[in-house]
Amino acid sequence: MNDETLLASAWRVRDHAYAPYSEFAVGAALLADDGRIFSGCNVENLSYGLTICAERVALASAIAAGARNFTAIAVVADTNVPISPCGACRQVMAEFHVPRVILANRSERLHFSLAELLPRATTGILDRAE
Repeated sequence: MNDETLLASAWRVRDHAYAPYSEFAVGAALLADDGRIFSGCNVENLSYGLTICAERVALASAIAAGARNFTAIAVVADTNVPISPCGACRQVMAEFHVPRVILANRSERLHFSLAELLPRATTGILDRAE
């Protein structure tokens, strides 16, 4: 599986985004270690706190299908610079150990490890001395 295939999946699903309030469509494609791709787009709600980001839609779809191990996620949007996941999405990606993050717009792509986007993600309230 190459990055082009993953990015193409993210761009395709972006077209299905439900973003009537912000008019800001985002697509994400998550690669499972078995080669399956799970896609997600943002789904807005009038009560904006109920909006769900494309990254979490892709992850929820993968989990619902039984996938638990991932190798990469691509996140795309029509922005001046490649879009970056929000903090909630970064934390959910950390929960499932997504190691590689590809962020892209129509002309540029950036590559990050999740550790670069969310340092110390596994040090928290559950990581304490007994």
